[in-house]
Amino acid sequence: TFLGTDYVAHTLEVGDEETLVINLTGLDCTTFLENALVLARCIKKGTTSFDDYKNQLQSIRYRNGIIDQYPSRIHYFSDWIYENDKQGIVKDVTKKIGGVRYDKVINFMSNNTKSYRQLSNEEFVEQIKVFEEEISSRGYYFIPEEKIVSVEGKINHGDLIAITTNIEGLDIAHVGVAVKKNGRIHFMHAPMVGKKVEITEKPLADYVKANKRQHGIMVARPLEP
Repeated sequence: TFLGTDYVAHTLEVGDEETLVINLTGLDCTTFLENALVLARCIKKGTTSFDDYKNQLQSIRYRNGIIDQYPSRIHYFSDWIYENDKQGIVKDVTKKIGGVRYDKVINFMSNNTKSYRQLSNEEFVEQIKVFEEEISSRGYYFIPEEKIVSVEGKINHGDLIAITTNIEGLDIAHVGVAVKKNGRIHFMHAPMVGKKVEITEKPLADYVKANKRQHGIMVARPLEP
């Protein structure tokens, strides 16, 4: 359904108050993934009213499903995986399928406040720092780019893929959905400004290797609702 949808950056940065933003006509990589997951869960549950959709979306996008200003949104995707694993919405299978430790100090947002309009608020910056410290203290795992080919058989069609990065202070650079095509795992994603939602021509392993800022993946498996 979303194939060919325009990529639009900063889709959630609307207005001064934090609200549940819904935009299905323009998607960034995270809102593409979130909406694909939420719509699939609604269909599986047979609960397809607009309110059902909104409730599901809010529950995966915000910490404990509660909107309480900008810091309550889950901004780092490794944290998104952790929180939604805790809720029983997805399962982080990275370690199980061959992942190795991913230890990194996460502080990109607090170190780059000028890139985030809402972080002109010092109180928000302090709250973000608390979350960053918590994320940095956890034991995450990732599959390095050179190992992706060897674990492809353990990645399911429909798994959620988070691509790790060597950018200082940042955990995840890009996200999308695994698509099995001709026996290989490809990557369905909202790529960048000026492009549209697509399935990569290259398999996922080759796609990651081709980007110098990407160096591996985390894999989260959607659970039955």
